[in-house]
Amino acid sequence: MRSVAEEFAVPVSTVQHWVTRAQGRRLDRVDWDDRSSAPKRTRRTKASIERRVLAARKRLKQRSALGEYGAPAIHCELQQQGVQPLPGVRTIGRILQRHGVLDGRKRVRRPPPPKGWYLPDVAVGECELDSFDTIEGLAIRGGPHLTILTGISLHGGLPAVWPERRVSAKFVVQALLEHWAEMGLPAYAQFDNDNRFTGPRQHPDAIGRVVRMCLNLKVTPVLVVPNETGFQASIESLNGRWQAKVWHRFEHQNFRGLKQRSHKYIAASRQRHAARIEAAPPRQAVPKGWHLDLQATPRGKIVFLRRTNDKGRVPILGHSFLVDPYWVHRLVRAELDLDQNHIRFYALRRREPHDQPLLNQVHYQLPNKLFRE
Repeated sequence: MRSVAEEFAVPVSTVQHWVTRAQGRRLDRVDWDDRSSAPKRTRRTKASIERRVLAARKRLKQRSALGEYGAPAIHCELQQQGVQPLPGVRTIGRILQRHGVLDGRKRVRRPPPPKGWYLPDVAVGECELDSFDTIEGLAIRGGPHLTILTGISLHGGLPAVWPERRVSAKFVVQALLEHWAEMGLPAYAQFDNDNRFTGPRQHPDAIGRVVRMCLNLKVTPVLVVPNETGFQASIESLNGRWQAKVWHRFEHQNFRGLKQRSHKYIAASRQRHAARIEAAPPRQAVPKGWHLDLQATPRGKIVFLRRTNDKGRVPILGHSFLVDPYWVHRLVRAELDLDQNHIRFYALRRREPHDQPLLNQVHYQLPNKLFRE
């Protein structure tokens, strides 16, 4: 038996089991099918005991001083009454479940919405979206404090990281231009509510240089609502991976060594996900001879992802707009069309990601003001 077990790479107990099943008979007369592990005989609780369990639950629910009427409480009640045979706690629980009298409800797990579900053309995979964020609060021992600019594409998973001593709006513009010149332009660029991305939010009708650069390149900027989970999931995941695999993994002696390790990690990550990056929606090349004109009149669309307040209003560019008095504390996608001078508000629901009806349309015209360098 041991030699057979070694030949077929199975435990000796397996060989012993099938030898016992054969019982010296010819191999063509042995039933080799697997048998169920369920017991051959089961003993169900008597109907009279089940009725007493249900009656005890009803009585405890109405009269119990502690307000407890679960399986443990019913077991104690039947034990005090001297019920024989006394069912166990698990048996009582199965009786309650079989009769449908359990108060607990199972959580309904719905399938997650598709990637980029809040933008219909991104959700169906027609175009790409790049998300950008920053990591702050890092410092090399005896060295400078650092800010890390990060970016990743939604469908392709194309990562990018720029460690820097100070990340300003000008640096973000330069980093994004170099990245897009190498990899191509996405259809959307997503940012959070950081002033370096959005511009000075303390001034109404102000659009920062990063948003203006995107509009110049015909890339639609998407400004996500703060403190909302899901929209920034991909970039937050990259931030966590970079800190775990680069920042916390090594003790960095200087800023140059950190940049080298970060560059190696990004190169290896791109190589591992090369197939996914190649299968992503196509990107457009940066137009030849293009230059950034911050004084040009903004054209195109800006998308704001917002949540309404208790009156159905949302803040955009320093103004409060009414979406729907009945759509309160709900997500909306606000599309500011700078060419048509209006804002359209669409309802967003994770349970029904494909149903995004138009809630309202309001007039808005961006004032023609010079951009302050």
